[in-house]
Amino acid sequence: MTALTFRPGVMFFPVTAFDASGAVDAEVTARHIRAGIDAGAAAVFAACGTGEFHALGTDEYATVLTAASSAVAGEVPLIGGAGGPLGHAIAVGRAARGAGADALLVLPPYLVGGTQAGLIAYVEQIAEASGLPVVIYHRGAAQFTVDSIRHLVRDPRVIGIKDGVGDVALMQQFVLAAAEEGRDELLFFNGLLTAEASQAAYTAIGVPRYSSAVFAMAPAISAAFLRAHEARDTATENRLLTEFFFPLVQLRDTTPGYAVSLIKAGLRIAGEPVGSVRAPLVDPSPEHLERLAALLAHGDRLVS
Repeated sequence: MTALTFRPGVMFFPVTAFDASGAVDAEVTARHIRAGIDAGAAAVFAACGTGEFHALGTDEYATVLTAASSAVAGEVPLIGGAGGPLGHAIAVGRAARGAGADALLVLPPYLVGGTQAGLIAYVEQIAEASGLPVVIYHRGAAQFTVDSIRHLVRDPRVIGIKDGVGDVALMQQFVLAAAEEGRDELLFFNGLLTAEASQAAYTAIGVPRYSSAVFAMAPAISAAFLRAHEARDTATENRLLTEFFFPLVQLRDTTPGYAVSLIKAGLRIAGEPVGSVRAPLVDPSPEHLERLAALLAHGDRLVS
């Protein structure tokens, strides 16, 4: 299976735009994705966590992936989310392939927990049914052991692992296991919420890539942090962490679901009509919107 080529930059998880009636707005979604590519995204992960995968019907998912494919135009890899109930994951995986996606991010299964053998089968069945390579999302109800990762990376359809757990020692074992299996080319990246706050630890273990929710709403701030991090400009990196990213984490942690809600709100503050989030998520309160607007303005001043 041909490996995907990821250019330098962060992994871009765009939002899914909804219009005033609550329907998917394909035009605004595509425009948002195109803006991220032009801002330097390494890859586009459409209809995943930030894209409210949990709230999309199969037809809506296909609409999002088709819009994303049009916006990407083959410039960077396009990865679609696939998870939840196995039947739904297979259906959207096939829809992603039909829309022109290059791979899938395998999200955790729905409600039930499984054994390691069951989790392995879940990944393998999605890959087999979709015909697409997969990136494994290690988090929630889909937490893998080193032996399971070793088994999975022997399959050429597995092309990467996104970490959403935050156990850096375990992630290092995943990286070493993949190397021992001859899979040094695998895409490993930090997928924790506001990954900038923990990226120093991941870079230290040989995982220099990460996803950035901030990139989706404020790409200039995100890009400035990446430049500072890669240049080992600790003064700039620490100032951005202290004055922007850590306060954003504090705001995010006030309310469940704000990891997505704040990103859509930030885009609306910037004038992009991406609409509200869908239930069970809620939009930020007026007080929190005011705090977010002030933070974004300060972040812009820091990087200007």
